[in-house]
Amino acid sequence: MPLPTVVLDVNETLSDLGALAPALREVGAPEGLLATWFAATLRDGFALTLHGEPAPFAEVARAVLVGLLSQQPGLVGDADEAAGTVLDAFRRLPVHPDVPDGLRALADAGLEVVTLSNGTTAVARTLLESAGVRDRVSRVLSVEDAGVWKPGRAAYAHAEAATGRSGADLLLVAVHPWDLDGAARAGWRTAHLDRTGTPWPSVFRPPTHRIRTLAELATVLG
Repeated sequence: MPLPTVVLDVNETLSDLGALAPALREVGAPEGLLATWFAATLRDGFALTLHGEPAPFAEVARAVLVGLLSQQPGLVGDADEAAGTVLDAFRRLPVHPDVPDGLRALADAGLEVVTLSNGTTAVARTLLESAGVRDRVSRVLSVEDAGVWKPGRAAYAHAEAATGRSGADLLLVAVHPWDLDGAARAGWRTAHLDRTGTPWPSVFRPPTHRIRTLAELATVLG
């Protein structure tokens, strides 16, 4: 079997959302709000996609964040200003520590690497450039050009059209089981990048591979 094109999810898979904690503390919000915010952003984005009216990730994320922050009793300033502070930090997130070496290992193994995000290409490019690994990624793709959020089938079809590959010639790497399940239903191979040790949900199709770091994937595929 030929080497697959590796398609990397971006939010949480590459970017370290935990780095938003200082921004949340700065505006008087608890760090625990992060998980609630991100999950609610995905929920609302998925709902709009199902209705056939998907909205940009940044728009959904801001609307959800303003609503959550407005309920915080110790908030510094108003909710809209506080959301701006947190979202500015979101656009400057670092990658997880394993990402630079992992991307180099994948490139050294002769694997083409692209990204596919529910966010914008601009945010993904900034993330990769700040980490000094933009040159390791051949294409930076976003669902904004597909018209649906992942795990909608058209999002994966967009990556297929961009790479000229399909089915088992593509391998999605992500931390999110719902994303990997969507790719599996499109016929792709999948790799669960398990950063938390959370058990795999039995309702989803199991991943082709389970890894703890990106570099481990290069070893598995090599």
